Amino acid sequence: MRHARGYRRLNRTHEHRKALFANMAGSLIEHEQIKTTLPKAKELRPIIEKLVTLGKRGDLHARRQAAAQLKEDKDVAKLFEVLGPRYAERQGGYVRILKAGFRYGDMAPMAIIELVDRDLDAKGAADKARVAAEEAADEE
Repeated sequence: MRHARGYRRLNRTHEHRKALFANMAGSLIEHEQIKTTLPKAKELRPIIEKLVTLGKRGDLHARRQAAAQLKEDKDVAKLFEVLGPRYAERQGGYVRILKAGFRYGDMAPMAIIELVDRDLDAKGAADKARVAAEEAADEE
């Protein structure tokens, strides 16, 4: 019996899971919407909710706690400068999970996890900026 076993293992070691969720949280903060498997999305939700709550607090200690969980400083900056003020009046429920059918290769249940009231232009904005910068560098 698996009583009092809190989280899904996802066939990964503890270190691999921790890195996986740090990367996924960073991607979700950057793009505000990502597509992943349903169990991963369900496990990512409480991590993101806690990070957004830290972003709402906004003090130095909260920033350091968020930086300890996230891998990139730009994600921490967006969390505190954009997402914290956006959800200042909301009392929780910052993330929405939508079921998105099944993956073709292995029939894994897929889901779209997104921030509520997300910025529609944020998805892929970093990729578009990178491509534009590369094109500008090629023209010179």
